[in-house]
Amino acid sequence: MVTPVLKKVGKYSGNGVNRLFGDMASFLRRCLFRVLSMGPIPTHFAFIMDGNRRYAKKLNLEEGDGHKAGYLALMSVLLYCYELGIKYVTVYAFSIENFKRRPDEVQSLMDLMLEKIEALLMEESIVNQYGIRVYFIGNLKLLSEPVRAAAEKVMSVTANNNKAVLLVCVAYTSSDEIVHAVEESCKDKRSEIRLWNSSETNNGEIEDVKEVKKTNCMIVHDIQNLCDDRSAESQGLKSSRGCNGVIGGFQRENGFDSRWDEVLTSKASRTGEFSGMEVEGCENLREKHPVIKLVDVEKHMYMAVAPDPDILIRSSGETRLSNFLLWQTSYCPLYYPAALWPEIGLWQLTWAILNFQRTHSYLEKKKQLKHL
Repeated sequence: MVTPVLKKVGKYSGNGVNRLFGDMASFLRRCLFRVLSMGPIPTHFAFIMDGNRRYAKKLNLEEGDGHKAGYLALMSVLLYCYELGIKYVTVYAFSIENFKRRPDEVQSLMDLMLEKIEALLMEESIVNQYGIRVYFIGNLKLLSEPVRAAAEKVMSVTANNNKAVLLVCVAYTSSDEIVHAVEESCKDKRSEIRLWNSSETNNGEIEDVKEVKKTNCMIVHDIQNLCDDRSAESQGLKSSRGCNGVIGGFQRENGFDSRWDEVLTSKASRTGEFSGMEVEGCENLREKHPVIKLVDVEKHMYMAVAPDPDILIRSSGETRLSNFLLWQTSYCPLYYPAALWPEIGLWQLTWAILNFQRTHSYLEKKKQLKHL
């Protein structure tokens, strides 16, 4: 009779000790965060979660267990970030390149992703505890139907949350994001030109506009050719989709302005049909509808819903960006601890913030010069 009682007492005693250590750890963590808060705190943290498979191999775990351990590490990191007051967290969960892995491995990852996405809807999830809005960033059409539907449901359910934001990059590469943004920008610009042509005709300027409209249509066609030319030049992006956008047309040297002039000159030399009125019409078109600008492209980026990252962490000691947020990380320091992703914890996060604080003033000056 004594033995079961002792076991029960030992059990409750052990729970009490664990609770005590847990409370102490929480207290020390809050103290640490208060000290860190004396300096600038990043608004946006981005993570490349590298090393899950190596972690499983290192500990002789079954295939897939490394990613499960990585998910637990992610939950801990999110907790630390939101306790520290970091509003935006972006994680690189699944690259488009990952679809090239073995079909059974891809399916296993999709199943795990579906399970964890659905877990975000549970009442006790970190999303509900901290009022987190969730975005799934990337070409979601590449995902399986169940995963895509679950992702869309989570985004819809959390749409009114505003305390913090979690951005999960799935079926994502930066090159795909850039191509998508340029394509959408070109579509918008062509729509503007067609709408302008239509409104001019409807205003009764039929005779004068007839020739200008003919010219405009020729220009629209040549814009498409120009976009296609730029697409060919940008094949270094290695995207499976063709680019209908102007990669180099962001008002830089030898940008779209000069290419527009090339279109006009080339058209005139080939046809010999440009009158002064037609050229004037083209110039009028150009004034009313300026070339594609940087802001036009950036508003179509998948990541347009969040500010640029303040710091990027890649686990496992690798210094490659692996086609992740290439557009958004121009002035973002890279921190690459040797720990594999499931081993990432409070200390790696602390060192990353200290490094950020050390270089913060310099990076802020660089950003200000960029916008001058």
